[in-house]
Amino acid sequence: MKQFVLALAILPLVPLFANQAEANPKTRYDAASQTCRVLDYGPLEWESRSYGEGGKLFKNICKGCHSRDNDKGAPFLWTESKTSEGWDRIFATRAPKCAQNGAWDGMTPEQLRRLNDYLYRWAADSQDLNNNC
Repeated sequence: MKQFVLALAILPLVPLFANQAEANPKTRYDAASQTCRVLDYGPLEWESRSYGEGGKLFKNICKGCHSRDNDKGAPFLWTESKTSEGWDRIFATRAPKCAQNGAWDGMTPEQLRRLNDYLYRWAADSQDLNNNC
């Protein structure tokens, strides 16, 4: 009987923990295009995952230079290297050397947004429930 009562007491907490498990950002404001991008359903949900276009761009383009012990002098990066806001700032200002020296020029504006979607969605603070636009 005690186990049944305990289970009933814990049951209302299940939705709270379920939401925390999928707390990554649902939307993001893209300063470069001045749009709000929806990341939790539709095409951007898929594309902002590691197996979508954003994740593939990060692995195939960015990690070519930003891998551990690279010979290009680029800092090692992983998705959690920056906060969501930090990744947005990188893409809005195009401040990194790789953006300034033309390494990003091979990507279309939409590819850059999808890469930013991916990095924003899986950034260091991506489990913050308040991280939405």
